[in-house]
Amino acid sequence: MIFAFILIISNCCVVINSSIQSNEAAEHPNETNSYIQDRDIPKFGEPIQNQTIAVGREAVFSCVVDNLQTYKIAWLKVDTQTILSIQTHIITKNHRMTVSHVENRAWVLRIRDVKESDKGWYMCQINTDPMKNQVGYLNVVVPPDILDYPTSTDMVVREGSNVTLKCAARGSPQPNITWRREGGESIAISGQREVVTFNGSILNISRVNRLHMGAYLCIASNGIPPTVSKRVMLIVHFPPMLMIQNQLVGSAIGQKIMLECQSEAYPKSINYWMKNETIITKGKRFEPVETENAYKVIMKLTINSVGQNDFGAYKCVSKNSLGDTDGTIKLYHIPQATLQTTLPPTTTTTRMVTTTAVHPNMIEKSNHKTREEYLTHKNGGTSNNNNNRNSDTRDRDHRHQSESISSTEVQKMKENEIASSTSRLSSQTLAALIYSLLCYCCLQIYLH
Repeated sequence: MIFAFILIISNCCVVINSSIQSNEAAEHPNETNSYIQDRDIPKFGEPIQNQTIAVGREAVFSCVVDNLQTYKIAWLKVDTQTILSIQTHIITKNHRMTVSHVENRAWVLRIRDVKESDKGWYMCQINTDPMKNQVGYLNVVVPPDILDYPTSTDMVVREGSNVTLKCAARGSPQPNITWRREGGESIAISGQREVVTFNGSILNISRVNRLHMGAYLCIASNGIPPTVSKRVMLIVHFPPMLMIQNQLVGSAIGQKIMLECQSEAYPKSINYWMKNETIITKGKRFEPVETENAYKVIMKLTINSVGQNDFGAYKCVSKNSLGDTDGTIKLYHIPQATLQTTLPPTTTTTRMVTTTAVHPNMIEKSNHKTREEYLTHKNGGTSNNNNNRNSDTRDRDHRHQSESISSTEVQKMKENEIASSTSRLSSQTLAALIYSLLCYCCLQIYLH
């Protein structure tokens, strides 16, 4: 009796348990066959890698799927909700896109000649229920490009005005702008500060002057090659200005001399020389020459063999559309004697002329000899030997005395010539010194 009751109770528990299990199975049908379903549905083998591609290159996305069975793969662009492909069939009209099936598990999307508009999220989707998907991001980088507007073009300004140079560029990422001068000169910015490079799209220069004139480079870079630049020419206009190093130039007659002026002007100036209100042209005696360097001009006037009429004031004249100016150089005469005092000593040869003076005793000796010859002749040609010896002795004495007198006279003549030369040289030197002193006084009066 008791056994029968226990059997009935256990049967009831089994029925109740079976009823509960059937109710739970009815409430959660998916969980009942979850193992079987997980084993049969497709799975993604690996995540899609994000891509960073420069414009013009090729982007490649790979979607790896295991156990695809009869399910289908589709590629979509998330941003525009555009279906790009199903399996390997391209749906979009973009001919730059292709899809290939590689190794029976990877579906590869290729985008050739990438454009900036291709940037965004791309989805690989499996048409299961519910659908499975994964995404990858395409970042398109763009090298810098300088915009024609509002970037500054070549500028022409007057000296003393303020200047603003602008440079605008696009790219991805956004480019950085750097300014520098083409020749490497420093850039003057606000606060009288000078730098070699300036970072920023706008460059302000206060009170521009001729030293700021030249080419400025706007350089745009964002780490994506190539870096680009644009050349902006800053032209500063100003009237002529003259600089004369030597306003007084001395020359001797027959000497070759050169006069020089330095001119600065922009626009380029017309330059010429004048004397007595007459323009000097190139010829045998005058040779005007100009040497240009940017806005600077060196004017040179060469005078070949200076003549008496060449002394005086010479004007160098410079003119442009903004004005004109002139400068004066005074060419004065330097005497030849003054030049000789500065020359090295030279050797001169003086021809000496010797003259012989006849002493009266010689005349007397001659007369005596004539008288003795007369007496001898008168006495029949006879003569005393003593008289002959005395006569010879007197002749030798007179001859020695005559030679002594002659050498004395020559010595005196030489001393007279030396004294005369010394006197003339002293007079010329004194005259030259006096003339130099007068010239110096005149120069001081002229300068003051």
